[in-house]
Amino acid sequence: MNSLYLRDVFMIKNLRVATILFVAVAFASAAAFAQPAIAVNDASKLVTEFEVNGLKVLVKQRPAAPTFSGGLFFKGGVRNYTAETAGIENFMLNVATEAGKRFNRQQVRRELSRTGSSLAGSAGSDFGVVSFVSTKENFDRIWNVFTDVTLEPAFAPEDVERVRQQLLAGLRERETSPDAALTAAQERVLYSGHPYGIDSQGTIPTVQGFTAAQLREHHKKLMQTSRMLLVIVGDIDPKLVLEKVEAAFGKLPRGDYKHEPLPQLDFSKQTLDVTNRSLQTNYVQGAFPAPSLADPDFYAMRVAVTILQQLVYQEVRIERQLSYAPNAEMNNQAVNYGFLYVTTVDPNQSVKVMLDQVNLLRTQTVTDEFISGMAGQFVTQYYTDQQTNAAQAAELARYELLGGGWKRSFEFLDRMTAVTPADVRRVSEKYLKNFRFVVVGDPRSADPAVFTAQSR
Repeated sequence: MNSLYLRDVFMIKNLRVATILFVAVAFASAAAFAQPAIAVNDASKLVTEFEVNGLKVLVKQRPAAPTFSGGLFFKGGVRNYTAETAGIENFMLNVATEAGKRFNRQQVRRELSRTGSSLAGSAGSDFGVVSFVSTKENFDRIWNVFTDVTLEPAFAPEDVERVRQQLLAGLRERETSPDAALTAAQERVLYSGHPYGIDSQGTIPTVQGFTAAQLREHHKKLMQTSRMLLVIVGDIDPKLVLEKVEAAFGKLPRGDYKHEPLPQLDFSKQTLDVTNRSLQTNYVQGAFPAPSLADPDFYAMRVAVTILQQLVYQEVRIERQLSYAPNAEMNNQAVNYGFLYVTTVDPNQSVKVMLDQVNLLRTQTVTDEFISGMAGQFVTQYYTDQQTNAAQAAELARYELLGGGWKRSFEFLDRMTAVTPADVRRVSEKYLKNFRFVVVGDPRSADPAVFTAQSR
């Protein structure tokens, strides 16, 4: 069957999807024309890059913006700890933002409340961050609070215990939620023997056991400028930021941090893993390999997964009413994967239908017209996602840390609109295979022959 068949699938059989796409493109066109005069490709000129004592700093100016956002990012992610200390970085950064040497907890809360600001710390698999948001006129004051808690956190016993209980509550919640159990099962299968197998949020035993002394020691380990990246977005003069950074970070040790690439995940064969749980419905997720942000295939794969998402929704929900919210998504990690997701009382039929859509993308070629129409969706989503200073700071950081450099973040739309039908089919053939399925629910409802039926 040629590309005409797939065009018929989208334009005739999937008439409702086509209608949705038409509306999306119409709104996208309006959104594109409503943007400021500064073109996306010229926006990189608003970014000033400099280095202070080994610390790279990015300042993106947004003229007339009343607020600003910033983040101090710590490189390394799961490389920074072991299975025995899983979650220590997330714990440490959460406690650190409670209080510092000059600002105790009450003073920090008072300053944040008075200025309408926010300050938070967290860590994930690829990096940790202390983020802050405030208004332009309060930059000096919030900078002082930020640098105090970041560079000289108090780690007061009462703060350690308060945060510990908050984190433990979140970990216990993960054990009761079916979706959380599904994610945990997927990660257990995918991350076996991989550094990502070390949970960045920790486990109940590790979080219960951490001491203030351990948190201080981990903080000391991170206080090297070679491990850091500072990003600020707003109507802030880069010269002012330079002065502030020199004063706060100029005397920190540089260290000798070197990036170590993570190994790829194992997608050498199709698998099915079932967790027996008595539920009214079954939770199903099937992971497939996906390119990372630094890979040239990332953009074509984004398009392919978006098409797959629409096909799955149409065929599983609209046509057959097998599930309320079937989905296909792609993550954005240094070592990446995507997944199919469905909750259903009939996993076998649902998965068969979803794999049929996968095979359609692998064996047929989408039309030029459909790809051109989808470009509008990505334009709309891009501008929607970039509305806040915080989102733009996160985007710059993610590209700098994981995507081959911050300048590539300004190539997103050009790369997305350059994707061709041939690109979509090529990446579909390359990546949409060897699904690793996990099921939380009734083991009798999942036939291994169905879940592993896809041909290579």
